[in-house]
Amino acid sequence: MPKDSNSTRRWRPQTEMVRGGQLRSGFDETSEAVYLTSGYVYASAEEAEAAFKGDKERFVYSRYANPTVSMFEDRLRLLEGAEACRATASGMGAVFASLLCQLKAGDRVVASRALFGSCHYIVSELLPRYGVDTQLVDGTDLAAWEAALAKGATSVFLETPSNPTLEIIDLKAVCDLAHGAGATVVVDNVFATPMLQRPLDFGADVVVYSATKHIDGQGRCMGGAILSSEAFIKDHLQMFYRHTGPSMSPFNAWVMLKGLETLELRVERHCANALAVAQFLEGQAGVARVLYPGLDSHPQAALAKQQMKGGSGLVAFELEGGKERAFRFLNALEVIDISNNLGDAKSLMTHPATTTHQRLSPEERAEQGIGDGLLRLSVGLEDPADLIEDLELALKA
Repeated sequence: MPKDSNSTRRWRPQTEMVRGGQLRSGFDETSEAVYLTSGYVYASAEEAEAAFKGDKERFVYSRYANPTVSMFEDRLRLLEGAEACRATASGMGAVFASLLCQLKAGDRVVASRALFGSCHYIVSELLPRYGVDTQLVDGTDLAAWEAALAKGATSVFLETPSNPTLEIIDLKAVCDLAHGAGATVVVDNVFATPMLQRPLDFGADVVVYSATKHIDGQGRCMGGAILSSEAFIKDHLQMFYRHTGPSMSPFNAWVMLKGLETLELRVERHCANALAVAQFLEGQAGVARVLYPGLDSHPQAALAKQQMKGGSGLVAFELEGGKERAFRFLNALEVIDISNNLGDAKSLMTHPATTTHQRLSPEERAEQGIGDGLLRLSVGLEDPADLIEDLELALKA
């Protein structure tokens, strides 16, 4: 798609987040325009024919591409260091499209078992309906990856840090094993954001996001993104995307563009607040364990420091006393809201066993370390002292 560019210089990330992919109209607007149109007109029948044949590069239909959506895609692509990006209506739309576009009956997927509930459903229940063989492994165990991939695979899917227990997977090692087995590696990078981790740098082939989370960052609208090589888009995603319709709306793309402008500043504050909260929780009576990649007590703390620039804005912790204690704690919060969303300016907390991962069997939850006392806290942009006071009072409730 056409780009507005007066320079061929490479910009630094913060500049790309503000100016990358900008496409100005003839009005020379400062803020990016929202192109709320479903279709486009042609000067002649011949031009329409050329556009549909692919002989002329232009916008044809907003299900395929839209100027505002293209600006968001280009800006995120530059930030991620990817050749190409396609925006989707939601994060789960991105996950599903990135996998199904490359799979067929008889193919095989190996995935980490520590997955968001909806991702777990796609891998363990939905893909097998279409004749795709799937296997879940302990993502932190390289020997388990090696054994599973020894049988060959079409695709590998993982998230790191994982939702909700913040497991860290060795991206470089898993990518090397996967490529040795002929598999394409798809990484859900939602918790880290492109500010803390760029999976493509470690060998991943595809990166997916729920832009609903930190990229929007203020709980306003839904969105997702798939980032990869141009070859992956051309060979796998393009026709699937065009004909199944997971595309992002122009208005949501405009909101995401505005979100990218402040992403670095917000993620830095999320991480600083989360570290302060995690350090506080680690010393509290009644807290059985705290899981935060920025703490030395995290099981993969050394690996987190190697491949991440920060610990993320998410903290998981387990209360003694199970579900009853966890619910009393949640109901006593005054500043932090009970919500299954994350990556918001507001601090949000959820009880995974009864919300995001309630469809899993007790055995499956136990395998992922999701006990009845586990809570996931998305630390927002409030004053950390107020958050800590809120947590302290709720712990006494």
